[in-house]
Amino acid sequence: MPALDLLHAPVAFAAAFLAGLINSVAGGGTLLTFPTLIWLGLNSVTANATSTVAVWPGTLASCWGYRRELRAAEGRLLWLLVPSVIGGLAGAWLLRFTPLDVFDRLIPYLILFATLLFMAQNPVQRWLKAADTAGHRSGGWLAGALVFQLLIAVYGGYFGAAIGLPMLAALSVLGLNDMHQMNSLKVLMGGAINGVAVVYFVSNRMVFWPDVVVMGAGAIAGGYGGAGLARRVGGAAVRRIVIVIGFGLALSFFFRR
Repeated sequence: MPALDLLHAPVAFAAAFLAGLINSVAGGGTLLTFPTLIWLGLNSVTANATSTVAVWPGTLASCWGYRRELRAAEGRLLWLLVPSVIGGLAGAWLLRFTPLDVFDRLIPYLILFATLLFMAQNPVQRWLKAADTAGHRSGGWLAGALVFQLLIAVYGGYFGAAIGLPMLAALSVLGLNDMHQMNSLKVLMGGAINGVAVVYFVSNRMVFWPDVVVMGAGAIAGGYGGAGLARRVGGAAVRRIVIVIGFGLALSFFFRR
């Protein structure tokens, strides 16, 4: 593992600060923290696990912020937590047993896929608002949503960037149209997916704790103190910045191979 020297710690903190700022407006902060840890000397699997653990506390804070909407949610929708936990654990297990050279080859494709998902966020949200709002769908739709959520959760436990978008789409299929409530359920399910992955990564000693501490502090500071700056810049501008960064990172890892 790399030493947490005078250069390493400030760079890790800065990346996490920017990720917290971005997450407070647009999401997608993992697209910064994960590659930064690789450039700082961690192998790709350890970087992925460390990034997940470092940014997870911010999800808990978001769940608390959405507590009113979560209390108002239909009880049946909480069944989506079951495939979230199962899939998150399965994805974390897959990461642990993926050979390092295989995961290294997958990195640019994973970053590119996450960036494309992130790009689709606004169009899909506009579609969700304009979609049929005739009411919640039947149990057959819920069964399909459970299977879809399982697949999302496996991806989330394995890599995790941009998982919010497909979850919003699944909730729309179930007939939800209140974006605040949909976001609250998205945060809850994402917290469950990453939470079980965090437990697995920590119990199997897959994380580099000095970076977890530094990045955790940076993400909290960025999410709290950077929100005002992000709002002044504007959500659309932040999204464009994340997209440019995502494509740039994907290209850099393609050439790095």
